Amino acid sequence: MSSQLSVDTEPAPGEIPPWRDPARSSTERAGALVPLMTLEEKVAQLVGVWVGADATGVAVAPHQADMGGGIRWPEVIRHGLGQLTRPFGTAPVEPATGLKALAAAQAEIAATSRFGIPAQVHEECLTGFATWGATVYPTPLSWGAAFDPELVEQMAGRIGAGMRAAGVHQGLAPVLDVTRDYRWGRTEETIGEDPYLVGTVGAAYVRGLEGAGVVATLKHFAGYSASRGGRNLAPVPMGPRELSDVILPPFEMALRLGGARSVMHSYAEIDGVPVAADEHLLTRVLRDDWGFTGTVVSDYFAVRFLQSLHRVAGDAAGAAALALRAGIDVELPTVDAFGAELIAAVRAGDVDEALVDRALLRVLTQKIELGLLDPDRPGVDPETLCLDDDAGRDIAHRLAREAVVLVRNTGILPLPAGRRIALVGPVADDPMAMLGCYTFPVHVGPHAEHGLGVRIPSLREALAGLVPDLAYAEGCTVTGEDTAGFAAAVAAAREADVCVLAVGDRSGLFGRGTSGEGCDAADLDLPGVQADLVRAVLATGTPVVLVVLAGRPYALGEAAEAAAAVLYGFFPGQLGGAAVAEVLTGAVNPSGRLPVSVPRDAAGVPTTYLAPPLGRRSEVSNVDPTAAYPFGHGLGYTEFEWSNATVLGPAADWPVDGEVSVAVDVRNLGTRAGTEVVQLYLHDPVAQTTRPVVRLIGYARVPLAAGEQARVTFAVPADVTSFTGVHGRRIVEPGAVELRFGRSSAQFEATLPLRLAGDVREVGHQRRLVSLAAVEPASRPAILEAHR
Repeated sequence: MSSQLSVDTEPAPGEIPPWRDPARSSTERAGALVPLMTLEEKVAQLVGVWVGADATGVAVAPHQADMGGGIRWPEVIRHGLGQLTRPFGTAPVEPATGLKALAAAQAEIAATSRFGIPAQVHEECLTGFATWGATVYPTPLSWGAAFDPELVEQMAGRIGAGMRAAGVHQGLAPVLDVTRDYRWGRTEETIGEDPYLVGTVGAAYVRGLEGAGVVATLKHFAGYSASRGGRNLAPVPMGPRELSDVILPPFEMALRLGGARSVMHSYAEIDGVPVAADEHLLTRVLRDDWGFTGTVVSDYFAVRFLQSLHRVAGDAAGAAALALRAGIDVELPTVDAFGAELIAAVRAGDVDEALVDRALLRVLTQKIELGLLDPDRPGVDPETLCLDDDAGRDIAHRLAREAVVLVRNTGILPLPAGRRIALVGPVADDPMAMLGCYTFPVHVGPHAEHGLGVRIPSLREALAGLVPDLAYAEGCTVTGEDTAGFAAAVAAAREADVCVLAVGDRSGLFGRGTSGEGCDAADLDLPGVQADLVRAVLATGTPVVLVVLAGRPYALGEAAEAAAAVLYGFFPGQLGGAAVAEVLTGAVNPSGRLPVSVPRDAAGVPTTYLAPPLGRRSEVSNVDPTAAYPFGHGLGYTEFEWSNATVLGPAADWPVDGEVSVAVDVRNLGTRAGTEVVQLYLHDPVAQTTRPVVRLIGYARVPLAAGEQARVTFAVPADVTSFTGVHGRRIVEPGAVELRFGRSSAQFEATLPLRLAGDVREVGHQRRLVSLAAVEPASRPAILEAHR
């Protein structure tokens, strides 16, 4: 359809323009508007503008100076505007001040547009609304450690409510990348190494955010986490089966079970094809196969990267053409390739205007769904806007408690009362040790005059409130080679009955941290001289409780066995220090489980638990990839007995198009309440392609009082056994399988042999994706009921 350069957009007296008529469907309203817009107006709706971003590239990202500078506000909005990029998340701003400024900007944008169309506003929200003064929740790796989708949904609902009240329409979360190499700096942003865990927890986050009226943006679609060598924005040497069976399922689950309305493409190039130019992934898979109707937004600067980094386009217009043809609708964070060069290319006939119209229809439809073209849009009193309240902090605290993982305990924990306790280590007294790279204080950078925006107790502050006369010594910094502080740390440990040694990461961006975006690791040794500090403190002979506050699992060497206890906290948020202190002292009984395996060897090539037999320990290689602590592992302060595992109903056959129910009894044998995490794994001994030895297909948190027993049942559809067969199609294959009840991916309490009966069955996007868990006598969790 051609641009109409002079159209009377004024309706007749008393007539509602069709694009503003709420009685019409969103698509119909958007379709009525598209042919009335000039080419300049159309393209203006396909870009964001990042006002106030640091043009030096230091504050946020490399390449920002090249592509993000020179924004002239009146000029850039004169034909309208698609998106406003991070008006709250670019610099510290009081919530009320930010809301007033945003309202003024929106009024100016709408007044400038012939059709009165405001901008869609997006913000980061991976660990909370990424703005100054908002609650900081645990990182996604902690969500995975909690194995609690219901609580993650509550968290996302609180995040979304704050964003919507602030005038934000879209959140750039969740991250659904399945981590494949722990050296990758963005491992902290992933939910874990298992696609079922990532998908179920990620879908819960989406339900919470979308339920609050905020568009959830799935990222990074797809393959970003499988880069060669764990390097950020590096080539991905991945085959189609790994893509289909490991990488894509969480995105399917978040779309079908969560209802996400936006997808952000990956920076990756898979087998030489950049995803930003991959029509197969962004259109045929995402839209034609899966039925996605929302918007695809570019990762920041990624359209231009088709020219500057991937070298598959010769100029900005060529990059824009590739991106539009592949299926990208909006260029973020700011106008660049989708600017004057694209307009010129369309006018010259080098780019089909129909591609612009296709993207425009999707963008306008979403704006209409959000109410941005409705005549009366309710506002919020800026003075009542509060982004860090008791309810949000309570959820952050509960999630942090559930996410702490105790991986080793010889009986030293809980810390004995009345004993001398020393706390040493570089992250022991650092509030920033609780924060991942997409929290506001880390992502935007320190602003001394503003502070952190929220109160974040360090582990030392939290533990000192529970342990009298707590001795402290730093020992060393997270990075660097200085060992001058070792002597004080060793002395403090030697004089104590128990030493708590806190080591780990400092999150940052693009080399400014030891974890985070662009902060990749060459190996999995603790950064700096921390491993040397651990050895020095262990050598005192004082029992050591090793606390790892990190964004990835580190190989702990001899400390994995020499420490009296080992505890992991994956950047547990603003109340993380309190949660760790409560676990150490026994005020909280730990229930977290590892969402990633803890490797045994720091120098070996990392491997997740999803390995086929050839990827496990063998007699034909002297390198043993067996984890020190496996995926799903975690301990507590009470003992659970599992018994009576059984198949409910006929035990012989499981139809390839049917469902089987299995159950196990769990009893708390201890003297205090605790929570067991029952995990269900599939073992497929013979298949037409190689398969993981085991893979997770169900789980349930089971809270039990002392002496209490529960019956845990899983209804397992045969669809969850499906995989990509030898001919490239997803199938359910008949034959012998096992369902294994496990405390982890390496510790099984019961194995139930079954036989899938029937013919090979091909399944697609409408297959059943999850197993339904029920805990009796507790009621069936609504979060899982929704999956059925």
